[in-house]
Order: sequence, then structure tokens, then C-alpha cells
Amino acid sequence: MSINRWLATGNYFTSYRDEQRIFLTHLDRTFFSVFLFLLFAWPMLIELNNKYMLVLDNILIAIVAIIGLNIVTGFAGLISIGHAAFVGIGAYTVASFARTLGDSHVIITHGWPLMIVLSGLMGAVFGAIVGLPAMRLKHLYLAIATLSFQMIFSWTINFMDFFNQGQTIAVSRVFWFTGQLGRDDHYLFWYYVILVVVILSGFMVRNLLRTRYGRCLSAVRDNDRAADAMGMHPGLTKVYAFGLAGFFAGMAGALHAYVYRGVGFESFTLHHSITYLAMAIVGGLGTLHGSFWGPAAIIALELQVETIAEHAGQILPSDWNIATALKPLSFGLVIVLFLMFEPRGIANWWRIARSYVKLWPFRY
Repeated sequence: MSINRWLATGNYFTSYRDEQRIFLTHLDRTFFSVFLFLLFAWPMLIELNNKYMLVLDNILIAIVAIIGLNIVTGFAGLISIGHAAFVGIGAYTVASFARTLGDSHVIITHGWPLMIVLSGLMGAVFGAIVGLPAMRLKHLYLAIATLSFQMIFSWTINFMDFFNQGQTIAVSRVFWFTGQLGRDDHYLFWYYVILVVVILSGFMVRNLLRTRYGRCLSAVRDNDRAADAMGMHPGLTKVYAFGLAGFFAGMAGALHAYVYRGVGFESFTLHHSITYLAMAIVGGLGTLHGSFWGPAAIIALELQVETIAEHAGQILPSDWNIATALKPLSFGLVIVLFLMFEPRGIANWWRIARSYVKLWPFRY
């Protein structure tokens, strides 16, 4: 690395330890610190209503889920079409405690950090179980196995009385140091909580990728036989990739349950699994920051499509049903265009922008 850690215009590493730093320059660390400060400070300066705060909460929850999906699909190269089921496992872990002990029990209202971690662990257990077929299956066959888990999850939730047959199970408001959260502070409070979870998850995955276990994921993705010849265990690597994906998905499900103050089956269907996969593709598979770009882009697209559909419905005849047709059309079109013209996702645009700034003023 260059001697000047502030104004370096290129990478000049002299050891592997230098190359594995989280922040390559002091300038990177400074920009990141300022960005985090703005994320925490802007709600104190700009007041948003609950509608827009809920949108931000949904984006952050989706980011936590996509971080997990990117581990198993992006870094390990394993197709998962049942990721919404893992998110549902986390949500229904909270719902199970609420239904058994009561939605106002102290474990639900005061022990919510423990419930979030417990939901993540429950998701990790089911993720590892679903990952067992990955030791023998690949590609389309593995995708069908994860799809089967989504179907099993759907049947279990819809036909078991314990889960209220898919109907909403209420979750009470939580308590903080100032007492029980009110309606006006609910979404703002969970914005900060989910933001902390996102930051911790990002650092966790970033540090994982610097270890031998993170490099095993990429090695198995590229060529599992070569990875086996180098002393890695492809089967166990795939299993713990599914386990990690289930852990982050389970935490996202618990956060979803607390934000919406209830759990219903309609939030964890196959449609949501496809949406999660689209977020990972649009953001950029195999990149950590792609897990941030994808959910923001897809959720913003959905909001814009709803607005366009409302305006179009006022002009065009009502029997055309524009609102129903426009959303899946735009959703599928975006995925196809990204697969055709930018398969590396929005993360590639970020990489190009960083490369330009990094080498400035030497643009060659």
C-alpha cells in the first residue's frame, strides 16, 4: 500500500494482511464514519411521517435478509428459492412465543433483543437442515429442493391450528428505557434498531469473507472439486452457508414481526422468495454492498409503479386493471434487463464510480 494512507491513488500491498483490511485508506474510514453519522442523525433533523418511516424499515429488513441470501447464492453459488420461508421461520418464532405465553409477556416486550437472536438461531437450524441436500444436489435439483421447503412451510403454516392457520398472530409493543413505545415513536425506534442490526451484520459478513471460511465459500462456488482437492470440505461449506443465510433471514423475520406488530402468512409466500432473489440479482450477487443496493432499488421501484398505476387508472378505463398488470410487468422487465445488460448488478456501477475516484486525478 502507498505510504500515504490518505491520498493513495492505487493499491500497493506489501503483505496479505494489508490487502485484507476493511478500510484500505484513512479516507475510506472517514467517509464511512461520516455516512454512519448521517444515517443516525438525519431523523433528528428531518421529520418523516409513519408511512415513509415504514418504507425505510422495510428496506432495512430486506437488507438483513438479502445479506443472508447473498451468502448462500452470491458467495457460495447455491440457488435458493425458499428464502422467504427462512424469514417466516424467524417471524413465527416470535409469534409462537406470543401465542404460547401471550403477546404482552415480558419475554416479548422486554426481552426483544433475545428474541431477535433466538429467531436467527432458529432460522440457522432450519437453514442447515435444508442445506443437507446440498451435499448431494446441485443447480436445478438444489433449487427444486429449496422450493420444496417453501411449499412445506406454506402447508405447515396454513393447516396447523397452532399457527392460527396463517391468520395474523398479534405481537405487543416493546418496552425501552423510557417505557412502552408509543404509536408515534414505533417506526422511528425500530429504524434505529434495524440500522444497528444492518451495520453489525455487514461487519460480520465482511470479516467472515476475510477468513478461510469465507474464502471456502468462493472456492466451492467456482469449483467444488478443486476446493476438495485443496483440503476444503464442499459439503460442510454448503451446509454452513445455508445455516448463515437462515440466521440472517431469521433475524429479518423477527424484526418484521416487531415492526408490523403481528405475523401473517401472506408476508412469506413464494412471491416474496422470488422478490428476494430479484433484489440480490439487481443489487449484485457475490458483493456485500450489492445487498444494500438491491432492496432499496426494488422497493423504490414498487413505490413508483404504484404511483404510476394510480395516475394511469384515473386516465384509462377501469376495466383495463392497470394496477394489477403494471407491477409484475415492470418487475419482470427490470430483472430481464439487468440479466441481459448488467448481470453484475448495481454493485458494478458502484465499483466503476469508486475506481474513477480512487485513481483521480490519474484517469488513465
